[in-house]
Amino acid sequence: MKATAIAHPIQGLIKYHGLRDTRLRIPFHDSISACIDALNTTTTVEATESLKKDFVVINGKKAVGRDLERVGVVLSKLRSMTGHSGCFKVVSQNSITSGKGLGFSSSGFAALGTAACAALGFDIDYVSLSELVRLGAGSATRSLAGSFAIWYADKNGKSYAEQIVKPEDVDLGVVIVPIPSSIRTDEAHSEVLGSPLFKARLKYVAKIIKAMEKAIRTGDVAAIGRLAEEDSLNLHASTMTGKAHMVLWEPETVRVIKEVQRMRRGGIPAWYSVDTGPSVFVNTHADYMENVADRLRRLGFSNIITSKVGGKPFLSNKHLF
Repeated sequence: MKATAIAHPIQGLIKYHGLRDTRLRIPFHDSISACIDALNTTTTVEATESLKKDFVVINGKKAVGRDLERVGVVLSKLRSMTGHSGCFKVVSQNSITSGKGLGFSSSGFAALGTAACAALGFDIDYVSLSELVRLGAGSATRSLAGSFAIWYADKNGKSYAEQIVKPEDVDLGVVIVPIPSSIRTDEAHSEVLGSPLFKARLKYVAKIIKAMEKAIRTGDVAAIGRLAEEDSLNLHASTMTGKAHMVLWEPETVRVIKEVQRMRRGGIPAWYSVDTGPSVFVNTHADYMENVADRLRRLGFSNIITSKVGGKPFLSNKHLF
């Protein structure tokens, strides 16, 4: 049987960094995100007895190495949960392929888990599905929840995400500047534990996450933007002071940050947010999205994307094969 799912990637608002359990991908602390409606991953999965091993294609290329291994972890777990003795054919395509740090691992694994369960006709409960997709990418839990979501490091012995409010409940607009990089996110998560600032970050997150959840529930876009910007600086300070002194920003990242600061001084409500990569999300009121996008285009960025907040993954009959 074949099934296709479409999921939206996430912007980390209060970002997770580092894993307490790298095998199960359980984080040290809770985190909060917003799905990006303008971006998506489409994944088609076929459960078949005709293949001798799983066959995976991601963005037009046959998956190998670590990418194939991460997909295999999810599919193997699903086999053990369902008793499926066959293999899977998986074809996955992101809506854009330029830019690092745009959250596509979250949408990729959320779509994979949703499509694979549908292909098997497996009626899995939501929390179990959230924990399944987490094995491929921790942030996939929040993509699966959709909208604004909180991922619990440990809630009653489980690590999963749930939606905070619906997409239309907050008037948030997001302007995205994709910036390429060759650094793998996993590398940043693993080496940040050596930062002398990491323990301080854990204490800081415990406080700021409550403030972010309150801002989301009350629809306070300015507070959401300010807190996400503050958290970006805190996260990258930890990353830069890890064992490898890893600098994820590119010169273009700094150019966007400086322009956002100029916009704010000029009265435009805009705040930058940078996940574990160089790409930049600019959070603003929805009515200001085009103003912000125009300023960044005038700066020389031609690949600007504007977006509202996206929802949960959904099934589609438009298969990739």
